[in-house]
Amino acid sequence: MSTKSSAGPKGLPLTGHLLAFRKNPLQFLEQSFREYGELVHLRFGPSRHLYVLTNPDLIKEVLLTKQQHFRKAKGLQTAKAVVGEGVLTSEGDKHLRQRRLMQPSFRKDRISAYGDAMVGHTVRMLDGWNDGQQRVITEDMMQLTLDIITETMFGTQLEGGVEEIGKAIDIGMKYVSRKASSIIDLPAGFPSKSNRKFQEASKLLNDVIYSIIEERRKRDDGIGEQRKDLLSMLLAARDEDGSAMTDEQIRDEVMTIFIAGHETTANTLSWTWYLLALNPEAERKFHEELDTVLKGRIPTVDDLAKLDYLQLLLWESMRIYPAVWAINREVVDEVQIGAYTFRPGDTIMMSQYVMHRNPQYYEHPEEFRPERFEGDFLKTIPQFAYFPFGGGPRVCIGNNFALMEAALVLATIGQRYKLRLAEGHPPVELEPLVTLRPKPGLTMVMEARHRQ
Repeated sequence: MSTKSSAGPKGLPLTGHLLAFRKNPLQFLEQSFREYGELVHLRFGPSRHLYVLTNPDLIKEVLLTKQQHFRKAKGLQTAKAVVGEGVLTSEGDKHLRQRRLMQPSFRKDRISAYGDAMVGHTVRMLDGWNDGQQRVITEDMMQLTLDIITETMFGTQLEGGVEEIGKAIDIGMKYVSRKASSIIDLPAGFPSKSNRKFQEASKLLNDVIYSIIEERRKRDDGIGEQRKDLLSMLLAARDEDGSAMTDEQIRDEVMTIFIAGHETTANTLSWTWYLLALNPEAERKFHEELDTVLKGRIPTVDDLAKLDYLQLLLWESMRIYPAVWAINREVVDEVQIGAYTFRPGDTIMMSQYVMHRNPQYYEHPEEFRPERFEGDFLKTIPQFAYFPFGGGPRVCIGNNFALMEAALVLATIGQRYKLRLAEGHPPVELEPLVTLRPKPGLTMVMEARHRQ
């Protein structure tokens, strides 16, 4: 890097800042921002230079106005081992083609049709809950969003093995997280315990996805059945030249949506229940709005426009605990961002977690204040001072799906239960893997709101 200089904490001779970062990434990033400002220079290993950018106008240049000078960095390149060359990890013209093919599947009018499935699965889950019961809510939210994404994507339910699929996804997420911040990158074929576990998990997921694609092609072939799940839309998608996706391309897109589409929403839901349990006044307003708008019936997509406070809760939850806590880009050719010039191979990190806590844009940023998003608040701050779904041409394609799902699930559960942290619950820590999880999970007590 040249032109305007950057500064950063002193690193170790060989590993640089890698060990300090891996010990507590979020705390390390926040402290570095407070001490060194909008651009912090870090070194991971002998020669990998990483720059943490916390100026929203410069983030906009990286993600939007000058995005052609960057590609996905090591973390998402590593993620190809799990999701392949899907819309999340592909680059250039291939990414544009894939996104163009998939975009119609995520139009608001299309995803609104999934609302009944989202509510239906939540109601079925609640039918197994009891007043006073203690449950691991993080596991419940993961299972629920996995069930929802399975039906809305495949138009079916997985026949058994759901728990094993969930474990396989968890193994894949942790594998990617470890490799992304590792100096020594063992090849996939090396017979390590980690590689063997990952290969077993990948085989299980691939077997499931390919079998569903094959079954759907057989079922739909020649009968003109018009299904409305995401898989059918992908199978029917055609490019401008009339070409369709191959099974491998569909597998990559399905795997991307399958994993990212349930993991991120489950974490957002878990963090929101946690924040509500810690903030009784916000919880009171949440329940009061549900009672006023819904009057005891289960929610529908049409109700969401009237559940204003619920939307504020979600925006504030994603501010404090964004499911995606950082975005990295690698420089592919020399580029000037603001007063800084970056060279090929440099990595730019932009952390939603740090940006969303910047006191320049958020008064008392550590406090849970849903009301801060009322009115035109987002118009008063720079575009990339708040970016839970990323931004630019690679903004999360499923953002509307995720917001609708989270709102419907919260409303359906919130009508019937209050969730309380179990007595003696250990302190909740942040676990920044590929997504931001609560550690060691959230054990909560179900308190019925309307006792019979």
